[in-house]
Amino acid sequence: MLLPEAIKLRIIELLDENQISAYKLSYKGGISPSNISDILRGKVAEPTISTILHICEGANITLKDFFDSKVFNEVEAVEKDRKIKK
Repeated sequence: MLLPEAIKLRIIELLDENQISAYKLSYKGGISPSNISDILRGKVAEPTISTILHICEGANITLKDFFDSKVFNEVEAVEKDRKIKK
C-alpha cells in the first residue's frame, strides 16, 4: 500500500474511533477542513508532518500513536514521478 492511502485509512480509523466528522477533527486540530478532505479524496500526494500533527492534536493522540497502526506495516513511499498533483 502506498503511504498516502495508509494515511487516509488511518484518518478514517481515527474518525470512527472518536465518532467524529472530518470537519470536527479539523476544527479540533486547528486546520482547514479542506486539508483533511483533500487527503481523504486523494488530492494530496504526501501530507506534511505538520498536517498530520494537527490531525493528531484533533484526535488527542501523539504522532507515535498515529503511526502505530497496522495500516503502516507494509507501506511504500510514493515515487517522485508518480506523485499526485495538487
